Amino acid sequence: MQYVRAAGPGLVTGASDDDPSGIATYAQVGAKYGTSFLWAAIVTLPLMMGVQEICDRTALATGIGLGELATKQFRRTGRAIIFVLILVLIVANTLNIAADLVAIGSGMTLLKAGPTWLWALIAGTVVSFLLVKGTFARINLVFKILAAALLVYVVVAIVVTHHWGVVLEDTVVPHIEFNRTYIAFFVAVLGTTISPYLFFWQSADRLEEMRLEPEGGLSAEPLGMRSASSAAKKQRLSRVDVFSGMAFSNIVMFAIIVATAETLHAHHVINIQSAAQAASSLKPIAGQFASEIFALGFIGSGLLAVPILAGSGSVALSGLLGKDWGFSRSIKAAPLFYGLVGVGTLGGTALSLLNVNPIKLLVFVAVINGVIAAPLLAVVMVVSNNRRLMGKYVNGHAANILGGAAFVLMAAASVALFATGGISL
Repeated sequence: MQYVRAAGPGLVTGASDDDPSGIATYAQVGAKYGTSFLWAAIVTLPLMMGVQEICDRTALATGIGLGELATKQFRRTGRAIIFVLILVLIVANTLNIAADLVAIGSGMTLLKAGPTWLWALIAGTVVSFLLVKGTFARINLVFKILAAALLVYVVVAIVVTHHWGVVLEDTVVPHIEFNRTYIAFFVAVLGTTISPYLFFWQSADRLEEMRLEPEGGLSAEPLGMRSASSAAKKQRLSRVDVFSGMAFSNIVMFAIIVATAETLHAHHVINIQSAAQAASSLKPIAGQFASEIFALGFIGSGLLAVPILAGSGSVALSGLLGKDWGFSRSIKAAPLFYGLVGVGTLGGTALSLLNVNPIKLLVFVAVINGVIAAPLLAVVMVVSNNRRLMGKYVNGHAANILGGAAFVLMAAASVALFATGGISL
């Protein structure tokens, strides 16, 4: 609990990446391929660290969000393109919110707490109320507590795993298959670990944290306005926060793949369509304990991911249009931001009640993210290499290598997504 109290935006961003749709993807990978996909956790980790550190550093160096930075970097045509990309991101996030709310409801049903639709409605309503009425400090504390819920997957993996030698071997020795299904799953894993909404949230959450500092106030104080020692300490601690948050995210991913490989795959249960189905399938194999713990994990992760999905697009569009944003602001001070958050959470809640297939929603979201991830990452890379905006905190060689590699992979994932006819989750 000491780590959870001390950690910041890096932990929250990393944990939100493991939402129920991500958990479902990892569970499918573990059920279908066993531990042979574990190498992907090692490959994606440095890319996640690199990309999120860059996004985090833009906030530290400038004191403003990526949306505002885009208006300074690009002219009218460029801003118009980014505007469209962000609108598409908001649509994708709303659909993802709906799927996550259904997952939360399904998890409560597995715990025999009531019907799925009721808990999807309750979760959407509670999250919306918290975001509108809560202070940022209170909201952030709730985020950290929910992030800690993901540790249950590590517990399940430790309890059910008996072949640690195989786990270690498959972690360091890639087992790659060159066929449509395998490539499609790799695209899914890549898309759910390097998600475009995280770019904006990492920057925004860091700025919210900086606003609470004595140096901040209503606006975040950038590193260049601080003393050399204070700036160096802030950057160092922030980098540790981001790196540890991304490591936490990938440890959870690793644990889910291992747990489902050692249980579902070992018993030839390979057709997993959702996180709730994975939890239900664990019951006859690993017992009630593992099933219920698995369900609690994606309930907590869903409650964490919903506000972040709603907030990330709202932050991006508000910043691009030059409007105030943030949960540290009042509704009166940031009406557009809260309006967009309401569209996301309430729209997602409404969709969750329409009996829409959440798997089809996630496939559509995967297509959307596959299209917009690479261009949005290109925006991040251009901004973070602009010395006029970033000063001495522009990207170094390592950041450009990792960010460039992530861009190439996301662009290739987008091409592969269409070349394979989409992803059937």
